[in-house]
Amino acid sequence: MQQVMSKEEYKKYVDKKSPDSKLFLNVSRAFLVGGLICMLGQFFMNSFKAMGFDKDITASLTSVVMVFLGVLFTALNIYDDLGRFAGAGSIVPITGFANSIASPAMEYKSEGFVLGIGTRMFLIAGPVLVFGVSASILAGVIHYLIRF
Repeated sequence: MQQVMSKEEYKKYVDKKSPDSKLFLNVSRAFLVGGLICMLGQFFMNSFKAMGFDKDITASLTSVVMVFLGVLFTALNIYDDLGRFAGAGSIVPITGFANSIASPAMEYKSEGFVLGIGTRMFLIAGPVLVFGVSASILAGVIHYLIRF
């Protein structure tokens, strides 16, 4: 016959088995790494501005460099270690997005370019793209109707 625990006994059992929260440490690491990634992006942006590029070209070049670095660090297995250390701080939008596309593609490269890399590349990022495009269309329609 199985013994039934009371709510208090169950709470004590769960507290005993659950790991201690390291919230402050996790938030600090995320803030530090996310801030450093953003500082790196700002460094490139300032550098491109200093080279005389206009605002649009500067933004485009900075995006290209940050995506390249995200993919490069993923390929060198540095981004995974960064993610384990920093948690959410490593998913700063542009480098995190590059990582989410490159990781599955690298994992399935042995299946070939089309069935491996091509189909798996958007495994994680695909739903994000679909939702983002759908939300932007909806926002555009709402904006049009309000202004009409």
